[in-house]
Amino acid sequence: MDQPCNATALRKASRRVTQLYDDALHGCGLRSTQYAILSELQRRSAEPPTMGELAEALVLDRSALGHTLRPLERDGLVAFRASPTDKRRTHVVLTPAGRARHRSARRLWERGQAHFEQVVGALEARALRETLLAIAADDRLAGIGRGA
Repeated sequence: MDQPCNATALRKASRRVTQLYDDALHGCGLRSTQYAILSELQRRSAEPPTMGELAEALVLDRSALGHTLRPLERDGLVAFRASPTDKRRTHVVLTPAGRARHRSARRLWERGQAHFEQVVGALEARALRETLLAIAADDRLAGIGRGA
């Protein structure tokens, strides 16, 4: 008998949780992936990240990040600005419209967060977040099979 697959279990759980947050955010026109980007940009608004820094913070490859950023840029929620010190570097910034959308979406996100914690349990949700963030930050899990 095959050993249960960690990746499959994690992907199934991730899809279920994504559905919950996408449903919660439905009223503001954002998907959970877009909300995560706006949240990261809001958190780092004093020093806007480059594309590479944002991709690293979100554990995304740059092409996936670019794909997710396009509609946010089209809708005027984010913008790209050349670095004042190095014109080769481009920073992703949250626009005033992006800050306003993030503020309105936050209330909906909080509803999703509360529902998740009600179903899973607040302590269990916290332990799960801590475990998942530790996994996401563990570089030893990246690159197997690619010469690492």
